[in-house]
Amino acid sequence: MADLFSQEPVAPLAEALRPQTLDEVIGQSHLLGEGKPLRLAFQSGKPHSMILWGPPGVGKTTLARLTAKAFDCEFIALSAVFSGVKDIRMAMEQAQHNLALGKQTILFVDEIHRFNKSQQDALLPYAESGLVTFIGATTENPSFEVNSALLSRAQVYVLKSLSDEELRQLFDKAAQTESLRHLSFDELAIDTLIGYADGDARRFLNLLEQSGTAAQASGATRIDAAFIENALTLNARRFDKGGDSFYDQISALHKSVRGSDPDASLYWLCRMLDGGADPRYLSRRIIRMAWEDIGLADPRALQIANDAAQTYERLGSPEGELALAQAVIYLAVAAKSNAGYMAYNQARAFIKKDKSREVPVHLRNAPTKLMKELGHGREYRYAHDEPHGYAAGETYLPDGMPAPGWYRPVARGLESKIADKLAFLKSLDDEAGGKGGA
Repeated sequence: MADLFSQEPVAPLAEALRPQTLDEVIGQSHLLGEGKPLRLAFQSGKPHSMILWGPPGVGKTTLARLTAKAFDCEFIALSAVFSGVKDIRMAMEQAQHNLALGKQTILFVDEIHRFNKSQQDALLPYAESGLVTFIGATTENPSFEVNSALLSRAQVYVLKSLSDEELRQLFDKAAQTESLRHLSFDELAIDTLIGYADGDARRFLNLLEQSGTAAQASGATRIDAAFIENALTLNARRFDKGGDSFYDQISALHKSVRGSDPDASLYWLCRMLDGGADPRYLSRRIIRMAWEDIGLADPRALQIANDAAQTYERLGSPEGELALAQAVIYLAVAAKSNAGYMAYNQARAFIKKDKSREVPVHLRNAPTKLMKELGHGREYRYAHDEPHGYAAGETYLPDGMPAPGWYRPVARGLESKIADKLAFLKSLDDEAGGKGGA
């Protein structure tokens, strides 16, 4: 029994394969290749504060540890999820002790974006004084999540998801370990694991380790795709509902619709649905796309977007998602116009900086005898009584304000007909001597 309790815990595969040198790191060649920024930083002989920004499982913690090893520094790691100002102070006391022993300290803060402003501010004086070299890791855009003062004192390095080829290199290393070397993985099984890893090395190694455990339990020595699908709980692809991945994908969906590419639009919609995006949120964005990028060029798009949202509310998932998909297809192939969107924004900007202009007397309401005596509405021309239902030459803008020409319909879809109508009305104005207030 004593031997049982004296056994060392077995390190997870991801930890056992953690690189011990820079040359062992798989991926991030844009930073670690010869002559690249991080490689040069390691060769400089002097550590500097940095923020490592990238998705999960791409080596942020590993690079922080390798930095401490390369520069012979003590390594203190904090998790912003569990740590506070008190933990920062304790870390600084340890760093001061290290300095007294002639050792520099690397302070690594994982998920730095989870620290609030006061917690981030607490790091500043120590980073500025040189007591510690600060390394932060984040999956969120540091421009938004890290205080500008701290951000200005650190070099930001952007890490990328591992490619399929890089994950295959990782597989080759993992396949030589004691727990996996007796197993044979066919090509489709490897491709399946790579697909579900979604560029995340840690996730890939965890899936491999789970495969080994399942194989041991079932007595299997050959792993195929069917075994993977049956034996493992394979979650959806990586999708951060509140982070950059979320906003990048909704941006890609919107731009695909705007670019009139139905296949790309469907791809991004399904990617987001597969990743766990709220279909109600997507339906609201689809309605916005209809107003912003199609507008009056095809008013049916607005109705279809609204109908799709209502259909989802009635049917729920997954049946209601078909309505969203068909709405996205229609919006992608519809005639495009941002004329109304641009006109609205220009009008808002003008009003914000312009003075408060009076309503012209002929346009004012006249519900009382006094108002009528003051001339309110006196010279107003009732458009329905005029030829073509249009009071040619009449002006509806404040006195002295030139016609701004904000709304400029495009020559596509229904707006081409709207443009013809406006051109005809302008010709009537020209015959009547132009707009009175223009």
